[in-house]
Amino acid sequence: CTDKTGTLTQNKMTVVDYYLPDGTQEVFPDTPDTWSEGERRLIHIAVLCNDSNINEEGLELGDPTEVALIAFSNKNNKDYNEIRDRYMREAEIPFDSERKLMSTVHTFDTQKAMLTKGGPDVVFARCSQVFLDGKEQPLTEELKASLMEANERFSNQALRVLAYAYKRLDSSQADIDLDDEHDLVLVGLTAMIDPPREAVYASIEESKKAGIRTVMITGDHKTTAQAIGRDIGLMAEDDIALTGQELDALSEQELDEKLEHISVYARVSPENKIRIVKAWQKKGKVTSMTGDGVNDAPALKQADIGVAMGSGTDVAKDASAMVLTDDNFVSIVSAVEVGRTVFDNIKKAIAYLFAGNLGAIIAILFALVFDWINPFTALQLLFINLVNDSLPAIALGMEKAEPDVMERKPRDIKEGIFAGGTMQAVITRGLLIGVAVIISQYIGLQHSPEISVAMAFTTLILARTLQTFAARSNKQTAFEAGFFSNKYVIYAVLVCFVLYGITVLPGAREIFSIPETFGLSEWGIAAGLALAAVILMELGKIVSRFFKKA
Repeated sequence: CTDKTGTLTQNKMTVVDYYLPDGTQEVFPDTPDTWSEGERRLIHIAVLCNDSNINEEGLELGDPTEVALIAFSNKNNKDYNEIRDRYMREAEIPFDSERKLMSTVHTFDTQKAMLTKGGPDVVFARCSQVFLDGKEQPLTEELKASLMEANERFSNQALRVLAYAYKRLDSSQADIDLDDEHDLVLVGLTAMIDPPREAVYASIEESKKAGIRTVMITGDHKTTAQAIGRDIGLMAEDDIALTGQELDALSEQELDEKLEHISVYARVSPENKIRIVKAWQKKGKVTSMTGDGVNDAPALKQADIGVAMGSGTDVAKDASAMVLTDDNFVSIVSAVEVGRTVFDNIKKAIAYLFAGNLGAIIAILFALVFDWINPFTALQLLFINLVNDSLPAIALGMEKAEPDVMERKPRDIKEGIFAGGTMQAVITRGLLIGVAVIISQYIGLQHSPEISVAMAFTTLILARTLQTFAARSNKQTAFEAGFFSNKYVIYAVLVCFVLYGITVLPGAREIFSIPETFGLSEWGIAAGLALAAVILMELGKIVSRFFKKA
């Protein structure tokens, strides 16, 4: 469940059109002296009922939507600071997501007025008059229809629309409250664009392949949200959009029935967000929610994975499991890929360790059953665990993402660590290592018990070391994965070989129970068996793929 502005879009709002009740629109005059009174009042409300700033260094401070409004004034050759210096703010009611309005009080000559900006549907409902032909006139149904038609037209073009109004106040009124935000005089509309991030198109498609459903939740007009949803590929043919009011009107059963077809929610409240999260969780889905404001904190906390924006409030960040430093939806999809890769690599390291130890256990049990000498001394086993259970396992944790990592469906959260072919890989590789050691020990026993122990030890340590290549993937061979694509595996294997080489040096042989009679031929047989076991592991992947295709 993702926010739109700044997450799916670039968060670089630009005013591209406007509309006045007399039908004036499109090209705003860039000479203030030629502005009509309606255009002047529109600019005044946009600049004064606004908390953003552009500092001396040109840094934009504040909400991008409000920054776009003061930039619009500057673009049309009216420095917004001139307007603010002339008409000082005397009182205000800050914007909040419930009312979707902001109001401020200023004095124009001798007339005190409350200026209001907000969502068109909310402002329209609070207006009783309209500023038309230089005077205040009743807001007739015909005028209201034309304004609503303009709003709809803008929204269909994926433009964000704001409405502007004012109300005359008594000169004695020192403050305003929520009751004052009624019986307003409508001045006009502005339409601005916040283009989708270029990479979002591919990320939405990638998330679909990964089995991730993306739902957009925004404070924008429903039509605007739908237009953007369709543009970026978020909405399918039979998907629908709901407003917060429409959502409130649905019963729990109705929401449950429609939930999987709702891709866009517009004009939502914080309570709506929590309800959406709970509805998806009720269906057994792992649900993520993005947010940046204090009001988003409950929904972020309710979600399985709360994702706060780096530019958001500390409250939102504290309530979240993840913080996006760049506020970018693409980063969420990238995080999913990284998370899946990390989980894969943990499983690879575990499978590597279990397979190697299973091979040793199989060889020891076989020797006990058939009354052979124990194939390993205690010191040999400790050395194997020191060498083989450290560096190669760590190197596997550095493995790159597999090609299909973002084409798999999300795993079941109840799924065990050995699911998805991991247990099969452990058993297969463990058996192959165990059989290779048994054969090696059998050949050694034809010479002497001491040689058999040396050969079993050599086969086990080499097979477990070489198994690192096979453990890089349960589907791809080491060459398909890119033999040198993980340099840490190469380094780990080389270090293991060097450490093993120490055990056959004069002086160390006695410590590791390797007799002088253990020569190159015995080493060649043991190494050949270890290599054969790993080759069979890799061939097993190819055979398995063949049968799956068949």
